[in-house]
Parts: sequence; structure tokens; C-alpha cells
Amino acid sequence: MKSVLDLRPVYHRLEERIRAHVLLCRLALLLVRVAETTTGRTWPKIRAELDRLHAITFTGPAGTFQQTTELTKPQRDLFTALKLNPPKTIIELTTSL
Repeated sequence: MKSVLDLRPVYHRLEERIRAHVLLCRLALLLVRVAETTTGRTWPKIRAELDRLHAITFTGPAGTFQQTTELTKPQRDLFTALKLNPPKTIIELTTSL
């Protein structure tokens, strides 16, 4: 059976933690299914495309800043189809003065 669910042992002992874990798994599966039906792509393809998006930290004498990699056309298409705002190019800027 092909699936996006990876089953592995869960080590929760308390009932409230087990319930919380199951709830989070259901929410994650719901998000995956919404992304798949909205974009018409499978989750592994969506994830592979978004895994190419990185945040890079640059440090120099003037300070430090974090910047995301430039979005590719497929990544922009995914954000548009899901009606999500793409991440900002400059995430954080710290000057050392």
C-alpha cells in the first residue's frame, strides 16, 4: 500500500498525550490532502519542490542577515495555487554597530 503516512512506534503513555498525537496526525493528513486536491499534485512532489527552498545566513563586518533562496516558477505556482504568501526574501537583519 503506497501512502504518505509513515508508521512507527509511538511512546506516549498518558491518554491525553495519545489523543493529542492522534489529533496532530489527523490535522497533518488533512493539510496534505488539501494541498494535493488544490494543486493537483501528489504530496511527495509538493514536498520535494518546497524542500528546495532554503534560508541562508550571511555574516559580515556590517552585521548578519538571513535570506531565502529565490523562488522557482513551480514554487511560485504552488504558493499561488494554495493562496499562500511566499516567504519574504530578507527574513532577519541585524547590524553590528
